[in-house]
Amino acid sequence: MAALHAHPRPLRTLTPTLTPRRFGPPRRPRTVRCNASAEPPRRSYSVTLLPGDGIGPEVVSVAKDVLSLAGSHEGIEFRFSEMPIGGAALDLTGVPLPEETLAAAKESDAVLLGAIGGYKWDSNEKHLKPETGLLQLRAGLGVFANLRPATVLPQLIDASTLKKEVAEGVDLMVVRELTGGIYFGKPRGFGTNHEGEEIGFNTEVYSVSEIDRIARVAFEVARKRRGKVCSVDKANVLEFDTIVTNNIFGDILSDEASMLTGSIGMLPSASISESGPGLFEPIHGSAPDIAGQDKANPLATVLSAAMLLRYGFGEENAAKRIETAVIETLNRGFRTGDIHSYGTTLVGCKRMGEEVLRSVDSEKLVSAAH
Repeated sequence: MAALHAHPRPLRTLTPTLTPRRFGPPRRPRTVRCNASAEPPRRSYSVTLLPGDGIGPEVVSVAKDVLSLAGSHEGIEFRFSEMPIGGAALDLTGVPLPEETLAAAKESDAVLLGAIGGYKWDSNEKHLKPETGLLQLRAGLGVFANLRPATVLPQLIDASTLKKEVAEGVDLMVVRELTGGIYFGKPRGFGTNHEGEEIGFNTEVYSVSEIDRIARVAFEVARKRRGKVCSVDKANVLEFDTIVTNNIFGDILSDEASMLTGSIGMLPSASISESGPGLFEPIHGSAPDIAGQDKANPLATVLSAAMLLRYGFGEENAAKRIETAVIETLNRGFRTGDIHSYGTTLVGCKRMGEEVLRSVDSEKLVSAAH
């Protein structure tokens, strides 16, 4: 994400060494096509697309096109399969995460998710809520580390909730433990205390191995940034770069950090496991109030696709190409409604996608990405 500046420069964040296999070598593509020509072999990856609900299908469609075009410039081919999840899956199958969807996700090289949830399913019982499908997906994939970058771009600094002099230069990464802690700890439930009062309880619990693996992720992230790690429990945080924290604090802090940038429509995320495919998704919700109206900002999903390339496949050049294209598009003045300001061009989701594709295809990005 540190590449997202007015004048692109080499990333200060992770290099391809951070991959789902304990930061070993980048995952090898499952298919390599060789021929007798002098051209280098093309790499091929499988990606499961989970558009989900609300604006999810719109933004995932844009990200898919950007991935395909950026890949074509870098000798990469993608095999896409689309599966239902969340409310869409409930309507189709009666469950928020069908077995077929989880199986397809596990068999792929990476998973790109749009958004989950909507008013239609708000009154459902917990096990039939769209969000339950997301929790089941994370558990099924074993994605324990959630990487949430928050960077204030120079082009959007006036949209930040902070004063310009405070927001300028903000560039941090929250590393959130995702599959343990109070959200999953047991025992949990309701009961009665010794005085006969009804009580509710959730257990905050972590094993040594769970703490060890999330700490290792944070240290690897920090090594590729500015070498600072802040471990968050209950202490106040004044200055930080990379934050490592438990599930609930990570949830709170990453949401708060996202507001520094001016719009959650700009923020991607990556969730990685120790060996299997990673899960990549924008942090915004399904926004049912604007779904199907071509008003969504697809850039968070596009940048999630860049994280997919970097952290999922170790394809740094392709990731940089996408990030540089986003900056170039913003530099040309195109804005969706959530980031629009006087003097810029208001466009919808599809048009923003088209402009990013135009930037991906431009000649000057070839040298910028290499």
